[in-house]
Formats: sequence, structure tokens, C-alpha cells
Amino acid sequence: MWNGAPIRAWVPDLLASQDFEVGIRTARRTEQVVAAVRASGGASARNEALALLLLRAEGVASSYIEGLRTPLADVAAAEVGDTSNSTATWVADNLTAVRRALGGAGRNLTIEDIHEWHQRLMGATGRLPEEMVGAFRTAQSWIGGTSPHSASFVPPPPERVEDLMVDLIGFVNAEGVDPVTQAAVAHAQFEIIHPYGDGNGRIGRILIGWILAHRTAITVPPPVSVFIVRDPGGYLAGLTRFRLGELDPWVDWLAAQLQYSSEAAQGLLVRSEQLLEEWSRRIDDLRADATARLVLPVLVEHPVVSSDLVADLVVVSERAARAALALLAARGILEPYDKATAGPGRPRRFWVASELIAMATNWSPL
Repeated sequence: MWNGAPIRAWVPDLLASQDFEVGIRTARRTEQVVAAVRASGGASARNEALALLLLRAEGVASSYIEGLRTPLADVAAAEVGDTSNSTATWVADNLTAVRRALGGAGRNLTIEDIHEWHQRLMGATGRLPEEMVGAFRTAQSWIGGTSPHSASFVPPPPERVEDLMVDLIGFVNAEGVDPVTQAAVAHAQFEIIHPYGDGNGRIGRILIGWILAHRTAITVPPPVSVFIVRDPGGYLAGLTRFRLGELDPWVDWLAAQLQYSSEAAQGLLVRSEQLLEEWSRRIDDLRADATARLVLPVLVEHPVVSSDLVADLVVVSERAARAALALLAARGILEPYDKATAGPGRPRRFWVASELIAMATNWSPL
């Protein structure tokens, strides 16, 4: 009931009661994708710092889907303490949630884990009452329209959420289907359940990455949100077809995005390694112990830096760090980041590795 009138909510069947066997063509594609995901994960493992570029691309794209649009450079700045862009700070929190989630992919998933992801993602946004952060919703929700009566989709009533999520967790921790099919089914079911008051899309996309990392033993899964951004119609159509009982089209669509993402991720890592080699050539006249040489690896993990951050990370004085950053700027490796942190006292000055940021921003071949 809603305002005294009955509503029709969609309550999905429990996953434990269903058989998720895909057709031969889709099964072949999922096998190919699992191999591509493992290859991408192997490339990421060779340089975990560079692999952070993939996580940033995922975090920015996932937030973009939710209407949060901010440059990757601003997100990287927020990660190291710049507070001038509140949206970038929110996206940086999303990245933290992704990294925390993937850090637990070596063990089985629990409902408490997903609550923690939600707490990390939504805790500082102010978009939900405190009691709804890291907790399943206790009221009826809907998607589209101004009420459940005019909505495009009405998820299950709140009293059904707990049982549906327990069933979902059981499916995620089992290995009865291949990892791609499992990720596709789990994500779609999560979006149908819509267990939280807000943030369901981002948590659902984190779940895809967690399953791939858990099942294939990789550290950083290929970003999928980048490709959802490029084909939102295909994504929504796939979810609808899954809801109507058509498994193969949805699994096939997600498999295609993961294939593209895995191949593009490997390309990005190769190009990033080439850029680092180019940077080294630009300063090959410096002494082997020059501070500027020590800063280059820092830029891979932190493409936006400040002198105090560099001083802490490479263990030099802040004066030496400032000199190194100025030298790297003179060699075309860094540029001034023109957004200073507001607040009392002397503002921190940030520098950005623009070439690396541009490479990560435009990493997709599509």
C-alpha cells in the first residue's frame, strides 16, 4: 500500500531456486572473457601503482553514471587532501570503497561487508539519514516517477529485502556458474532488490568487480562502469531482459563490456609504462640520487602531489621536494594544479602529471 492505495512491487525469485545455465555461444564468450580478465589482472599485478589508474577510471565513471561529474585530476587531488571540489571528494570516497571491497575479495562475502561498502560510500555525503547509512532500507522505494504508482520500476517491499540479500550472498559465495555469469546475475539481482535508500547502482557495480577478483584471484578487475557510460541503453535493456527471464542477452552484453575493458586496460598499462620510460629519459642527465628521480614513482600512485606529500613519501625536506617538483615542471612532467585548498594559513600548492591524467581519462578505445 502507498498512501492508502495498493501498489505492485517486483519481487524476484530466490537465486537458490534457479538454474543459470547459458547457451553454448554465451558460454564460449564467458570463457574468453575470463581469460581476458585474468590477463588484465596479470598486467595490473606487474605494477600495482599503475593499476590504480584503472580503479580511478572505474570510480569516476561509476560516479558519472549517478550524475556526479568531475575531472579525474580533481579526484586525484582530493585523494591527497585538496578540499576545493566537494564532488571530487565524494568520488574519492567511492574509490576508497572500491579499494576496501577488493581488499576483501580473498574471502567469502558477508552482508556486513556490503553494509561497510555502503557506509564508506554514503557516510559523508549527507544524502541519507544516519540510520539509513550502512543499513537496508525500511521503506518502500521506487525508480522513476513521483511515487510508486507512476514509477518505471518498484523494487520489493522492505520486509523482503533481508531474505533476498541473504539468498544473494549465498549465490555470490558459491561457484556453480562461471565468474562472468555469476557477476551478471548477482549485479542484476542486486539492482532489482535495491536494498539501500541510495547508492545501489555504485554498490552493485562494486559487486561486479568483487566477484571477478574473488573468482579469478586478480587484484584489480577491469573497469566496467566506463563501458556502461558508453552504452546506458544496452545496460538498462539487459537488466530488463534479465528481469523478464532472458538470461543470455544480459550475460552476453556484460561479457562484451568486460572483454573491451580487459583489452583496453592492458593497453593503458602498456602506454603508462612507456610514459614512465619517457619521463626517465627527460631527466637522464640528473644524478642517480637526485630527488626528482625519486619522485617519478610517486607520480604513478599520486598523479597530483604537493611538496609536503612528496617530502613525506621520499623522506626529504620540503624545500628539496619543492625544488624537485619545480624541476619536473621545467622538464614537462608536471604542471601547476590551479585549484588551491581554501582555508586559513598558507594554501598548499599542488602539481599534476597531466600526461598521465590525460592517458587515464581517455583510456578507452571506444
